[in-house]
Amino acid sequence: MADQAASANTPSWWVSPEWAAARLDGFVRRCLPHLSRRSIDQAIDEKSILINGRVGRKGDRLSAGDWVSFCGHVDWLADQPLPTADLELPVIYEDESILVLDKPGGVATHGFSARYHATLANVIAARWPDLLKIGKSRWEPGLVHRLDAETSGLILAAKTQAAFDRLRLQFRRHEIDKTYWALVWGDGNDEGVIDFPLARDSRDRRRMRVVRRSLKAKRERFWPALTRYRKLGAARGLSLLEIHMATGVTHQIRVHLAAVGQPIVGDGLYGTEPKEIFGLRRHFLHAKALLFRHPDDNRRFEIEDQLPHELIEVLKRAGISR
Repeated sequence: MADQAASANTPSWWVSPEWAAARLDGFVRRCLPHLSRRSIDQAIDEKSILINGRVGRKGDRLSAGDWVSFCGHVDWLADQPLPTADLELPVIYEDESILVLDKPGGVATHGFSARYHATLANVIAARWPDLLKIGKSRWEPGLVHRLDAETSGLILAAKTQAAFDRLRLQFRRHEIDKTYWALVWGDGNDEGVIDFPLARDSRDRRRMRVVRRSLKAKRERFWPALTRYRKLGAARGLSLLEIHMATGVTHQIRVHLAAVGQPIVGDGLYGTEPKEIFGLRRHFLHAKALLFRHPDDNRRFEIEDQLPHELIEVLKRAGISR
């Protein structure tokens, strides 16, 4: 085992004989099991992990009696999101069991370690600390689902574990209807269905890609995905779409729309920018409505959100009225 001796500013671990010859990254993961592999690799790459006072590398082999220490900001080693009270986060609805929040565009839903400090999860930690005990992941307090950082709109959180479990079951069964609005390039069909499966892009792990043929022979993992849309308005080569997701794959709407030649305005990852983006610092995708069964009594529960000011201004400049 690795015995710990920590000062207020420099947590350190002594390497016992049973850990002799272990790699540095594996040893640190054992000492800090609540941190992801990515977070630990990041700390090592940033030269924040020392072996006997010298900078360590992931593949370094340890010897019995070595001291491994962390010289970064000690808050980064916290085992849950740290509270942040200075982010504005409107509450759309709240009762004893559920919480519906309006996430601004540009704010991440959550991080993967305590070094993330400006996420929705940090605000929840400050305003609803009891939710830190709810859910399946310490970094997603009470959060039943998530939105991409640039996507704005409705986020559903549970305030009890029972409510969380019932809502997650609805998501797994595709019983929750999620409605989005997106402004896209192109003036295509008035309505349509996109059902390309999605897979990770092996050339860029930030991206997903459509699968136009079976990958089973290649033993690659892919996910079925179905997106329905209808046009709400169009002008100047742009279309405002209302979108319903029957599934919930990462980046699903963004990838599907780009695949049919209608990328979302401002989407630098899947779009064909640079084009006119009307001063946006994010993509034009907004989670506008949620329809689900309330976890307490199973009644039909529908809630809707307004477009944020910056997206309303884009529609005005584009000449699309809603």
